[in-house]
Amino acid sequence: MYPFDKDREKRSRDPFDFFGIDDDFNHILRNMEKMWESALKDISNSNIEPGKSFVHGFNINIGQDGKPKIQEFGHHPKKISDSKHTISDEQEPLTDIIEGDEDVSITIEIPGVEKNDIDLNVTENKLEITVDNFKRKYHKLIELPCNVIPKKTKATYNNGILDINIKRKERKKYREGYHVNID
Repeated sequence: MYPFDKDREKRSRDPFDFFGIDDDFNHILRNMEKMWESALKDISNSNIEPGKSFVHGFNINIGQDGKPKIQEFGHHPKKISDSKHTISDEQEPLTDIIEGDEDVSITIEIPGVEKNDIDLNVTENKLEITVDNFKRKYHKLIELPCNVIPKKTKATYNNGILDINIKRKERKKYREGYHVNID
């Protein structure tokens, strides 16, 4: 039995209706529950070494379109046969991407490594980060929100946080609008 199964009947009515929370939030909660159920089932069918720890989590952001976006991070299960799974040694780091007018800023959490362990590869529309040392392994391939100039990339690493700034190929364009005064 999985933790989400035990009170399913009690949760049939939406506890957030009283507060007027919209359907998007409830949809996020249902998706997170499904992801956790899937992860827990994969773990129970895996051959994880006793005492070996793993990380798996979710980050929720509101996108530029106003809709919530769920990002998974941490270790991911990988299939080794039809009935067995294992947890990957590589973690997918938590990442935050901010698209500015003239550049793209990316913040990546990769604690427990030295800056010499970090390998960054930038193309016009992708960023790949790889860390492989004796204690930790991280990997993430990021589709950038716009085309960038790879040679205009700057990166700093401090206290487990990697900050990357890449110049955009073209300045972000905004639609002209009409300012409306409010009475």
